[in-house]
Amino acid sequence: MRILGIETTCDETAAAIVERGADGRGHILSNEVLSQIEDHAAYGGVVPEIAARAHVEVMDVLVKRALAGAGLKLSDMDGIAAAAGPGLIGGVMVGLTTAKALALVTQKPFLAVNHLEAHALSPRLTDGVDFPYLLLLASGGHTQLLVVKGVGDYLRLGTTIDDAIGEAFDKVAKMLGLPYPGGPQVERLALEGDAKRFNLPRPLIGRKEPNFSLSGLKTAVRVEAEKIAPLSEQDVRDLCASFQRAIVESIIDRTRMAFERLNDLQIPVTALVIAGGVAANSAIRAGLESLATLKKLPLIAPPPALCTDNGAMIAWAGLERLSLGLTDGLDFAPRARWPLMIESDSRESIRHV
Repeated sequence: MRILGIETTCDETAAAIVERGADGRGHILSNEVLSQIEDHAAYGGVVPEIAARAHVEVMDVLVKRALAGAGLKLSDMDGIAAAAGPGLIGGVMVGLTTAKALALVTQKPFLAVNHLEAHALSPRLTDGVDFPYLLLLASGGHTQLLVVKGVGDYLRLGTTIDDAIGEAFDKVAKMLGLPYPGGPQVERLALEGDAKRFNLPRPLIGRKEPNFSLSGLKTAVRVEAEKIAPLSEQDVRDLCASFQRAIVESIIDRTRMAFERLNDLQIPVTALVIAGGVAANSAIRAGLESLATLKKLPLIAPPPALCTDNGAMIAWAGLERLSLGLTDGLDFAPRARWPLMIESDSRESIRHV
């Protein structure tokens, strides 16, 4: 079974082909990604209108590259999948419309994929992890702790009440005058800084509910920066290191509380998983690795290239759905917001936690 997957929810245009073998394991046959970083760098963040136009300009080229890279034709696909949300609505429309057109002309099944579900299921593509598992889904726009019980079956244990982790990294980077995208810049400079120099808060530490709050931490960084302005290069490194340390310790504490919640609910899990763009951060991975070891569980994290937005995760989520006989109509509407569902067999009537 082979699926073409298309991703256009933010500032990466991506197309990929993934194959599922008879053993149920996934194989990436091609994975084309075109970043728009240079288009948005001057603005310090993603400009939705620029992103949508850039998707339109390269979408057909990337689909052709994906097919050529896999040595296949559209007629060789068993389905066409696209991220239908959540995301920047203009970009979502580009990928969704492209996938619908391809499905229509080839008479192949169409699959509207939830971008968050694609992240949630991506460790099954890379590592074949079994359900259920505890997932920290961390990206620029989302931070959630979920039990992934099955395809379309999620139990949310905690979420952020203000900023997402990736958003906090980017905002702190911008505050310190670092170039876009800020998250990787903070991680790089943190390696050269003193993580103990600034005593920053660990929001919600010890709270039973495994939620996150990062707005206050971000404000604390600004206050410390203002105290010692103008900032030297070492000041910036130390602030990055102190901020990242606070983030890592907060993540470990919040995830530990999620495990406590799992014990209360008597839900055993097979692994601790991190997915989403923030999963590429090596310090966060190392912290969660230590926690997973204490819990006698493996830590599963996709390769960095599959943590950020990509077409392979969309194709795999489409494969997971198609293998269960789940498809979508060509009238499926793009969604700027689309929370993950829980224990529901309806794509339109969603029962939230």
